[in-house]
Amino acid sequence: MLPVRIAVDDVWIGHPLGPAVLEQVDGDLRPVELGRAAVQRALVPRLNGAVMPGVVDRHVHLGLVDATALRHTAVIEVHDLGWVPAIARGWKIDPPTAGLIRIAGPFLTAVGGYPVDRAWAPSGSVRELLGPPDGARAVDESAAHGHDLIKVVLHTGGALLDDATLAAVMRAAHRHRLPVGVHAEGDGQARRAFEAGADILVHAPWTESLPDDLLRAMAGSMRWISTFAIHGDADRDRAVDNARRFVGFGGRLDYGTDLGNGPMPVGPRPEEITAMSEAGLAGDALLASMSGRPGDRLKATAAVYSPLPLPDEAAELAVWMSQARRLAGALEEGAIA
Repeated sequence: MLPVRIAVDDVWIGHPLGPAVLEQVDGDLRPVELGRAAVQRALVPRLNGAVMPGVVDRHVHLGLVDATALRHTAVIEVHDLGWVPAIARGWKIDPPTAGLIRIAGPFLTAVGGYPVDRAWAPSGSVRELLGPPDGARAVDESAAHGHDLIKVVLHTGGALLDDATLAAVMRAAHRHRLPVGVHAEGDGQARRAFEAGADILVHAPWTESLPDDLLRAMAGSMRWISTFAIHGDADRDRAVDNARRFVGFGGRLDYGTDLGNGPMPVGPRPEEITAMSEAGLAGDALLASMSGRPGDRLKATAAVYSPLPLPDEAAELAVWMSQARRLAGALEEGAIA
């Protein structure tokens, strides 16, 4: 259990505060004194390190990894974007990550569409929609079971949802105030997702270079999830270039790794962080993308710390994040003196 007050070397809560004395009030850590002199004279336990909100990974597949390995990392919230609904709902009740889990439930796709034929997609993780009424029904069921968002697949490598079914899914989701995230792969599918009213592209588009007029329009109403590091060189470069222009037009780019898609570290992924910097995010904007844009609040249960000062450069931030641990365990780990 954390002390009521602790002194820390640095704090970031959407913007840097520098050295501070933090007080725990109703689950929040609130700065009550700022500056190195205040920290040095404070007669409270001292944490030798920097504190910030933990990482939110907005694209994972927990069923394909050892989710318990996330317990001691800087990742304190994950969004599972496609798995067997009954299993995923169990994660929300008893999180194996010891953090917040949001779920999409099943992949919604066309009959015979991706990822029906993939060995990694177990029975029940994909729902093939038979038409508009079935699309609306699938969303209604997700809403009734407390799912947090809807995941739709538009993938030209297989059968594609027709426009009427796609529209029915969007209408139903927005009626329930659920955001719709789309896996858009192949020529024209990112545009289809946007024109249908999707809220999220769950991967920065990597199969085609999008025109500026489309990116400018998308920036006004959508957000993208990065997932750059899962791609090979050419696809990665296309995704980063699309994202750089999207961000330049004011678009929101969020951190996500597609954890479970091939071998990768369970925790913050350095290659993803550095790729996001190539896409135009730096400093506070990069930290905000990774931490869920916390505003000016720091939840005690969602804070992480590292002995290094918070860096500005992406490569150094990747190191900081790889060493970061949850603040709740700092006392047991001997980090608070």
